[in-house]
Amino acid sequence: MKLKLEHHVHARTNCDCVVHRRDFLRVAAATGLASGVMSWTDAIRLSADELRRQGKACILLWMAGGPSQFETFSPKPDHANGGETKAIPTNVSGIQIAENLPQCAKVMNELAVIRSMTSKEGSHPRASFLLHTGYLPMGGVKFPTLGSNVAHQIGEPSFDLPSFVRIGGRSADLGNAGFLGVDYDPLVLQNAERRPENSTPATIEDRYHRRLALLNDLQADFGAEEGADIVADHRKLIRKSSEMILSPRMEAFDLEKESAAMRDAYGRSRFGAGCLLARRLVESGVTFVEVVANGWDTHDDNFTRTRELATQIDQPRAYLIADLRQRGMLERTLVIWMGEFGRTPRINARAGRDHYPRVFNVALAGSGIRGGQVIGATDAGGVEVADRPVTVHDLFRTVYVSLGIDADHENMSRIGRPIKLVDGGEVVRELLS
Repeated sequence: MKLKLEHHVHARTNCDCVVHRRDFLRVAAATGLASGVMSWTDAIRLSADELRRQGKACILLWMAGGPSQFETFSPKPDHANGGETKAIPTNVSGIQIAENLPQCAKVMNELAVIRSMTSKEGSHPRASFLLHTGYLPMGGVKFPTLGSNVAHQIGEPSFDLPSFVRIGGRSADLGNAGFLGVDYDPLVLQNAERRPENSTPATIEDRYHRRLALLNDLQADFGAEEGADIVADHRKLIRKSSEMILSPRMEAFDLEKESAAMRDAYGRSRFGAGCLLARRLVESGVTFVEVVANGWDTHDDNFTRTRELATQIDQPRAYLIADLRQRGMLERTLVIWMGEFGRTPRINARAGRDHYPRVFNVALAGSGIRGGQVIGATDAGGVEVADRPVTVHDLFRTVYVSLGIDADHENMSRIGRPIKLVDGGEVVRELLS
């Protein structure tokens, strides 16, 4: 599906350009750069613009609390550590997943599951930060979250909807744009079934613009005396908010535009509504959407609680992938399912599982990811990674590459320090088609 977006050429150098050798050669062949017709600066500009025209997007399905790998994508039915959870076959011969995900089993051919993710961070705040930024918290540096980095790199700056929308969750827990600035902060919606708050002008458009002009005059007076940085950020927010609420694309936030059959297909749940809204937003040109499902911190009654949680996310997640495929959008949309860590192999005295970063799962689909496969393995009891460990840096580097982004791109922090999108790691080549 082609998106009806306006693309403008922006003279950008180091802040948000991504130049790959293949892009440069394609531009050179098409424009005669090799013969001196076009400058290197022009080639960089066109390459970045070409990347944006591809309309790549990402949907992150965040399982807050740390989902149990045993009750989702790595069941161990033949070991005591597996507990009562059984395994079921998928539509890919030889691959089984937990019985709690029967709908996901039907789209396994689109999924690539990493069973050998590993980390050292077992506290919720630090692990959530790491799995959102690729970095651990560091005093003096406000690292951007994944959605902000992706929006900064491949989002269309002139687009009138936010490039990054988060459905559920709090920015304090999941991060924001950090040193990239307010332009790349997420628009946070707590409920997908409600349009963004205060998104309808209280007056007619002409009067609305006059009020904006008055506000601009008041801010100019304040900025001339003090708080110039505060005024600049506030003006950016007002400008972007005004563009958004006056845009006809605001209909993308209205789930009432969808048929009852489509609402049923995604499931009549909060998470289902979030997945449907994510598809609508990406279809309208939004670059990054995060949908949060809470409650996965199953220290007690793990089997019952995880079964209920999986029921809430199974149908929406599976249908999101199928819907994107049917609409011709999956090839350009990366869908990530993950949480901050896994759960312990040992079942505790409260029939729960505790925090376990040494082994956990991530599942991906779309945007050049080769589906129908499992990466890595654990030992018989799921205690250690036995084959093909994948670190957080490896994962982030692979995510960026699948979206056409240079993972070694450096942004300058506000303290004058260059920060790479990913500092270390290797691409998991098996994941890519």
